Amino acid sequence: MSSNDPGEVAAANARTLRQFLDADGRLHTIPTKHAKRLVVLDHLAQGFELGVVYAELEVNAILRRSHPDVAALRRYLVENGFLTREANQYWRSGGTVDLDTL
Repeated sequence: MSSNDPGEVAAANARTLRQFLDADGRLHTIPTKHAKRLVVLDHLAQGFELGVVYAELEVNAILRRSHPDVAALRRYLVENGFLTREANQYWRSGGTVDLDTL
């Protein structure tokens, strides 16, 4: 299996999420390694609906369900292209999409 094999990538991502998420789905630690942080950010981005514009307070409320440091998570999501911010409004602009839910 190569590192580009979708099954291998999915398994590695699942291992990363188990490493950083509690059983209830809350993030207990923000990963310091960039690759692992991207996996966690992609997971968090799934909490935002495509095509919906969110006020900053709404973004904070969604992120607070996962971790108390909403400012850091919000910044990481924007810096890494998962959310776009303009005039204190946010929308999902990246991350994986489950085609079965569309």
